[in-house]
Amino acid sequence: MIVQELQKIQERCGWLPPEELVGLSTRLAVPLHRLHEVASYYPLYRLKPPPKVDIKVCRDMACHMAGASRLRAECEAVAAEYPAGEVAVSGVSCLGRCDGAVAASVNDHHYLTRQTAEALRAVIASAHAGNAPHAHHHKAKPLGFKIDVYEGRPEYRALAKWLSNPDAAALLKELEASGLRGMGGAGFPTFRKWGAVRGAPGATKYVVCNADESEPGTFKDRELMISAPWLVVEGIILAGLVVGAGRGWIYIRHEYPEAIDAVRAEIARARSAGILGSNILGKGASFELDVFVSPGGYVQGEESALLEAMEDRRGEPRNKPPFPVFQGLFGKPTVINNVETLSWVPGIIIHGGAWYRDMGTRGATGMRLVSISGDVAKPGVYEVPFGQTMRELLETAGGMAGGKAFKAVALSGPSGGFYPARVPVGELPPPFVAKRVPAGQPYFEILDLQLDFGTCGEMAAMLGAACVVYDETRDMVDQARNAVEFYRNESCGKCVPCRVGGQKLVEMAGELAEGRSPPGRLELIRDLGETMGITSICGLGQVASNPVTSLLRYFPADVGAVRGGRPT
Repeated sequence: MIVQELQKIQERCGWLPPEELVGLSTRLAVPLHRLHEVASYYPLYRLKPPPKVDIKVCRDMACHMAGASRLRAECEAVAAEYPAGEVAVSGVSCLGRCDGAVAASVNDHHYLTRQTAEALRAVIASAHAGNAPHAHHHKAKPLGFKIDVYEGRPEYRALAKWLSNPDAAALLKELEASGLRGMGGAGFPTFRKWGAVRGAPGATKYVVCNADESEPGTFKDRELMISAPWLVVEGIILAGLVVGAGRGWIYIRHEYPEAIDAVRAEIARARSAGILGSNILGKGASFELDVFVSPGGYVQGEESALLEAMEDRRGEPRNKPPFPVFQGLFGKPTVINNVETLSWVPGIIIHGGAWYRDMGTRGATGMRLVSISGDVAKPGVYEVPFGQTMRELLETAGGMAGGKAFKAVALSGPSGGFYPARVPVGELPPPFVAKRVPAGQPYFEILDLQLDFGTCGEMAAMLGAACVVYDETRDMVDQARNAVEFYRNESCGKCVPCRVGGQKLVEMAGELAEGRSPPGRLELIRDLGETMGITSICGLGQVASNPVTSLLRYFPADVGAVRGGRPT
């Protein structure tokens, strides 16, 4: 695979020297322009020698709230004290360490959390002297979650149980009974996806675990892979055996070195124990599994863009249909599931579908892992029931930091936009108001929102794995501008609405934040957002306007303040 061979060169050399690319072109019998086509697209690769010290400060959501812009400026001042070109400081999109804001990377290999200017000054000095930074690696620890049915031990009892009576139809029925859905954000029923691939024609099929997890505010899959990698490995094997696939991959973002190491070690251990290979547990079944390290880019989390990267092309989303369940990796039917989705499967096999289903509350189905960050006392990953209210989730995370009042929440990272503490009933779907809002009450308390796919769907809200909380001191205009900058920065550029519209949104959000938004501009923002939602190829462009359009819809006081009190 071109993508992985390029990574090997960069790991060895620190960049992609021309002579190395020529040699790779010869070895793979691939034209040199094909290598440059791939290498010039992905953020991971360097086509020029790197500086002696390269500091990248995370600039999105939780890190932005924690002062990333100020920290970056202070680091740039430190860099100016060294000879020109030897120390570089820049911003970087979310590093998946939102529970440790502000996060930063050093020389593309070392990741630091809870950084201050003083700490990074010391890091720069040490790295400039040739020392490797002491990275703040997330270490494996007992999860204490119901999802880890083996309580920290790689037992693979679910695989052994299924192999003793390999009834694929029965397992699909248990998945259906469980109500298990995709935990990457889309919420598609798992049994339907597996059933579609199983029923698709052809002898060759694949399973891909999407562990790219690049949505700002999301880091739950990181914890699963580090602390219980056997769960996802077992889930992938079971998916492969049920649908008739003989091979799978775990596609992990390169910014998760601890997770990559943990998963690779577990795959090697499983292979040596006869859990992977040509005769799994002596039952004659076969399945092989490997890790594919992502070359970077938020859009790679979109399943078809991920497949493009695995096929050695620029990771740009495909037009759909056809869908991956029919034409996926290398044109073959492919199951693509999230880390958490696959990790629930062993427990469902051992205890049955009702075990998972009945863990929900208030009529909702199942459990989920949620990443919560921002202005909460205890940011982190929590296992909670579907149907839990936003108020209960906030209490789970220790309440508001510093005793400040709750102002807003992003229920799905930047993708779903922002919701205020009180949502006017006029901004909510009438059926939701009739069902969920007391008669005569002019607003809905967002803290009373049940966090499950059904209720959030009734409210026309997205429910993702990232929950970012904002206190009363936050300027939501500034937060919205930061979020649309993320989408502008991460657009692959394939389609015009996203490429051009994203830049226009940033410009107009900047005008708004700086108090120079001309008359009629707010309506133009709304129109642009609607157009991008209708015409963009993939989910990135379709949701890119949500942060700023939700700002205009729900935070008139913040908008009015920066516009000098002018009507919104």
